[in-house]
Amino acid sequence: MALSESQIPDTAEHNLVCGIGDCERNCLFYCNPCHQPMCEQCRDEHQKSPDTKNHEVVPYRERNCQLPVEKCRNHPIRNIDILCDECNVPLCSKCSTMPVHKGHSFTDLETIYTEKSIACRQEIQKIQLHFMPTAKDLQSEIKLDDTEIKTIMDGIRSSMRDEAKSLKTLVDEVTSNNIEQLNKMEESQREMLQNQEKTFQDYISYLEDLVKKFHGYLSSTQLLNNPLICPLSEHFKILPIPETTKLDPPEFTAGRYTKGDVAKLMGRIKILDTKPANRKIKPMKTASTHLKPTEKKRKEDKEKSDVKQTLSLSSSVTTVREYKVPGVDDVCHVSLGKSNRLWVSDGSGNLVHTDLQGNRLQKIQTNGRYGYHTVTQDGNLIYTDKHNKVINRITSLNTCTEFIKTGDWTPLSIHSSNINGDILVGMIKEEMGRVTRYKTGKEIKNIQRDNKGQNLYNYPHYITENINGDICTSDSLKHAVVVVNKSGQHRFSYTGQGSEFYPRGVCTDLLGHILVCDYLSNTVDLLDQDGQFLFLLLTSQQGTGCPYSVFVDGENNLWVGQWHISTVTVYKYLQ
Repeated sequence: MALSESQIPDTAEHNLVCGIGDCERNCLFYCNPCHQPMCEQCRDEHQKSPDTKNHEVVPYRERNCQLPVEKCRNHPIRNIDILCDECNVPLCSKCSTMPVHKGHSFTDLETIYTEKSIACRQEIQKIQLHFMPTAKDLQSEIKLDDTEIKTIMDGIRSSMRDEAKSLKTLVDEVTSNNIEQLNKMEESQREMLQNQEKTFQDYISYLEDLVKKFHGYLSSTQLLNNPLICPLSEHFKILPIPETTKLDPPEFTAGRYTKGDVAKLMGRIKILDTKPANRKIKPMKTASTHLKPTEKKRKEDKEKSDVKQTLSLSSSVTTVREYKVPGVDDVCHVSLGKSNRLWVSDGSGNLVHTDLQGNRLQKIQTNGRYGYHTVTQDGNLIYTDKHNKVINRITSLNTCTEFIKTGDWTPLSIHSSNINGDILVGMIKEEMGRVTRYKTGKEIKNIQRDNKGQNLYNYPHYITENINGDICTSDSLKHAVVVVNKSGQHRFSYTGQGSEFYPRGVCTDLLGHILVCDYLSNTVDLLDQDGQFLFLLLTSQQGTGCPYSVFVDGENNLWVGQWHISTVTVYKYLQ
């Protein structure tokens, strides 16, 4: 059964069989007048036939779209197949002879339909290859930001509670001291008042005794020795009322604090007055298309090819500059961040963020040693934590969050793809190694064994990606650079030029070269895309001591870090 135009696939002529007779060979060509897919043999026969030798037969991908069959309303036995350019109305060929269309120009409707179909497919492809993935990436970024904001807000809330608790403790302490001071004051004053009360109690008892004595004088019947008939001065002398002091109680002046006064004592939330930056939308890449290429597309492809062809290996390697990295003992791995700022790590787990002037911007203590960090397409640093078996992320806000958990596997090396933003992680478990691909934080593929079931990796401690999607892994226990294609199929393994090979850092360049450090021979080896050794790019004769890390920047410069030296050297090797 023949396929309709809408059912014919655009992207894989090898999945479509020839439509001529019972031929079941793969379809490679298409006859536009017959609207028939055909194989190479049937095409040759088609073009030899007198009836069809003048037919336009094109590669299948460049075919014309078959016009849907629709009958003309004015001439029901004819199909609509032309467009009146002046009236912009689809017609049949007989309608073109009608007086209303006299002198008008007409265009083959199939030509217009084909052009518009191609444009429509191109728009669909743009949506599928750029707009939809980009929108989903931004959506994932928003979800991550939401999680990050929640983490930050929880941290601020915790700090607020801690500060309030601290302030409350101080308030309680001050209040306790004041109350203790008041208690002592009260005890002292009450003791004084009790003494004064006793003084007057004694004085009142004295007066009561004196009154009794005077009453005895009045009731006495004796005249001898009666004080009433004797001078009274001595008997009637009354002791004066004791003098006492009236104590003034303390006064308490309440602190007249407002809510604003308390707020000044507490920490503040800083509200940024800068305008929020727009989320970065990746530019649409020129994707390969299976649609019929336009003249403009052919011209653009040619220009790109010409630019790439102008880049080649230099006849010699020259030193461009050197950078002293503060805070590291050596340079085991380098990642290039935004504004040409570097993330450099050493063998002691020090991870330093520095600018090209040698100013240290940030330092993180980690448990990594080899190629355990990379910078993502959005400029964030991610690095492996082999003790906790997670991948952490450092954002532009300098906050550290867990990005990916690797379960039972210990993550060692990591690379962020420049092609699609995927994350490649080299990891180990017991004596096994593997490479895992993550997309937007989700595990999508594990690469562990070759076609024979043998383990590809033992200790993948550096990892990178080539321009064709190959995954290149430096494995210290395999003593090899293991290369698989993007589907995980083993392509080749490079084991050096000597009897022993101790690979360390590995990277690729715009031409697909693979560059790898050989720690034993103190060289940087240069391979082609298929693993063929080309030559030793750097040797000890050129001042290379113990090369440990390599990467190529956007200006095609080679950056090399060495063991026991905290200096990064930049070389020019492409011209």
